[in-house]
Amino acid sequence: MTHEKLVHMLLCRKKRQRWDEELNRNDRCKKFEDVLLEAVDEAFSSLGESVKASIYFHLEHKFILPKQDIPYRIDDFSDALERIFGMATKHLEILIMKKLHDKITCFYQWNGPSWLVPDLTFMQYVELLRLCYEEKGKAVEVEVCINAKEKQKQRI
Repeated sequence: MTHEKLVHMLLCRKKRQRWDEELNRNDRCKKFEDVLLEAVDEAFSSLGESVKASIYFHLEHKFILPKQDIPYRIDDFSDALERIFGMATKHLEILIMKKLHDKITCFYQWNGPSWLVPDLTFMQYVELLRLCYEEKGKAVEVEVCINAKEKQKQRI
């Protein structure tokens, strides 16, 4: 390998490294709402572009829920999906949660008993990831409550 090629490769590597650093800096500056919309968009896209367009159309016209309002109205979004897809909504919500988790890379540790598995709704999961995203690098504690009836059943 000639000296010129080696110098050229090193310069390209440095430029690529600076470019990667810039991308990482831009990613950290993204608002959670934008990341969530990207995850929703990717999940809908996996169903096909015409299906994605149709879902957004129905959300906006039938449920008065424009795309840009989804991050602020998660409960309404989940209800609208339920009315559109019925029981299949859970599969779509799980797909959105997977896409969102891939984008945020949030790690957690369950400190509760092994027999108790937290049952999170779609809205709760999104809020949990919002906390994780906004408090990046900090430990975030989340308390899982068991309702009183379930506590009584567990005592018996």
